[in-house]
Amino acid sequence: MTLFVNHLTHIDASLWSPTHGLMGASWHVDAELDGELGSDGMLFDFGEVKPWIKSRLDEGLDHTLLVPTEAPGIQVFDCTEGLCLRTQFPYPMELRGPRQSFTLLPWSEITPEQLATHLSAELSRRPPAKVETIRLRLRDEDIETAAYTYSHGLKHHAGNCQRIAHGHRSRLHIWQDGQRAPELERQWAQSLDASYLIHDEDLAPQGDESLDTLSVAYRADQGRFHLTLPSERCHLLSTPTTIEHIAAWLAEKIAEETHSRIRVQAFEGIDKGAIAEST
Repeated sequence: MTLFVNHLTHIDASLWSPTHGLMGASWHVDAELDGELGSDGMLFDFGEVKPWIKSRLDEGLDHTLLVPTEAPGIQVFDCTEGLCLRTQFPYPMELRGPRQSFTLLPWSEITPEQLATHLSAELSRRPPAKVETIRLRLRDEDIETAAYTYSHGLKHHAGNCQRIAHGHRSRLHIWQDGQRAPELERQWAQSLDASYLIHDEDLAPQGDESLDTLSVAYRADQGRFHLTLPSERCHLLSTPTTIEHIAAWLAEKIAEETHSRIRVQAFEGIDKGAIAEST
């Protein structure tokens, strides 16, 4: 007997791409469970399926940086903060942070299909009673309009959002003077895609020789974090990079550039976000 649950939960994370560099990701999670029916006529109560799987994903790779350790130019080694990641392609980056902020995978690149197979095997090692096998499917949200990925860290967050390199794949909706503005959506999504958003108070001092890079450093409840990457991949905000502030920042910048009334609906991954307006 097979039980299935679609849209069971979703995963928000960042990953290192040998082609695009640091990218945010958001995936729907669908699940299938194989096993034998119990005397109650059920394989696994639906009310228990979601919390059982979600809790294990939340404790694992969700809100971490997924690192393909076999990709060219990747180095991972111990450091004072926990682990250090250094990359060469497509650009140099260094990230240091607690071990639980990384998910190391012995692959040359991260794909949702391979990740789903890996997670399915992990969950199937110790399944619930009556369940023999668990299969997950990870898939992107279907977005027909503008979308972008970004990464960030929230040092004051009580949970895993404090990790300096986690991210999202998000829709972006913009209204100009009350009318939906697809071209503005496309332009701004393109500008933001595969970017890193920084609260300017988290910038770390750098020497003059590092004008082409920016460094971010802070201490959070989980430990110390430090990230250096090309400045061209970054956007600076004067506020924490919460979705509320991101929406307000976008509305203000777009209103200033277009001299019009702007309403922004900024998503943080799938089906959640914030709305802001500016004139």
